[in-house]
Amino acid sequence: MKKFRLIKCFGLALFLSISTISFSQSDVSGLIKSGPADTKILTQAYLKPLFKGFGVGLNSGWNNSAHSKNVFRFDLRVGLTGAVVSPIDETFDLTKIGLSTKVRPTNPEQTMTPSFAGAKTEGASLSIYNSANQPIETFVMPKGIGYNLIPTPQLQGSIGISKGIELLLRASPKINLGGDIGTIGMMGAGLKVELLPLISGMTDKLFPIDIAVAAGYTQFTFEAPLDVKVPVGAIPESSAEVQDFTNQRIEAKFSGINAEAIISKRILVFTPFLSLGYHQAKTDGGIKGNFPIITGLTPLGQKTYTNYSNPVNIKQTDINGFRANIGFQLNLAFFRIYGSYSMAEYNSFNGGIGFGLGK
Repeated sequence: MKKFRLIKCFGLALFLSISTISFSQSDVSGLIKSGPADTKILTQAYLKPLFKGFGVGLNSGWNNSAHSKNVFRFDLRVGLTGAVVSPIDETFDLTKIGLSTKVRPTNPEQTMTPSFAGAKTEGASLSIYNSANQPIETFVMPKGIGYNLIPTPQLQGSIGISKGIELLLRASPKINLGGDIGTIGMMGAGLKVELLPLISGMTDKLFPIDIAVAAGYTQFTFEAPLDVKVPVGAIPESSAEVQDFTNQRIEAKFSGINAEAIISKRILVFTPFLSLGYHQAKTDGGIKGNFPIITGLTPLGQKTYTNYSNPVNIKQTDINGFRANIGFQLNLAFFRIYGSYSMAEYNSFNGGIGFGLGK
């Protein structure tokens, strides 16, 4: 029953996370109008807080104690991290992100627009020009989600495999959430090594604290279908243009690696801890498939489109630096409660529950 409740909690955490990640068809339909190079620039600028916040979440919640579990003792936990987006990343200036001259703010006085984590208000309008400097399309940048918190769920199991050594595993089967939401999956592994038990039994008695080093890697995959149609009234630029647009989709792989040194002290059922470490997070994904993009006008003023395959590909490092954590673990028989706060480029908090057997 406890395990079933944990899975339900993970499902709720996952729902919150996917609700944050998901794009609407209109968002993609708008951005893609600017052409591959500019779409990539706009996507990176708009989604910057999502990439960073999700990276922080993937690297969170691995450990809440320096003590490694005794051999074959285990626990299973579900947690949720909320990464707090820096105010500076809640908006961005369209004239300062490197757009080409063919994509310009429709109103030169309105160049600031919300990022993904910005206000839920209409973004700035952009106009697109062809090589003859004729305006051929306009679109409005997407709204923000209305809050500056990026949630990330964790489902994790831990087991003691040797004296002072604990194996950590994160996994979720590939889940098809149906409709336009898409498919997700998660996997990861880590190792925690408690240092004092590896020396001598006497050393354990001399030091009233636990000290450990740990590392973990997590990968989260996301894929969702898209359906960006040919604009009404538009015709192909040439008869050779591809006209099958059924393979459109978003693909993304978020990965994170975390290494830390941990110190903790068990006080009856309560264990406070401190840790200092390094973390890195990367994004590898893009907008895949065939997309009809308006690129010109006929002499009679009819819009023409060109097909672009796999127009946006993003491969970048989002997080790369140090972080400090403070938190606790509360052991109540088989039941566990976890909590921590992290200080880094994006500060974050993590909370979770679980159950386990033994210390």
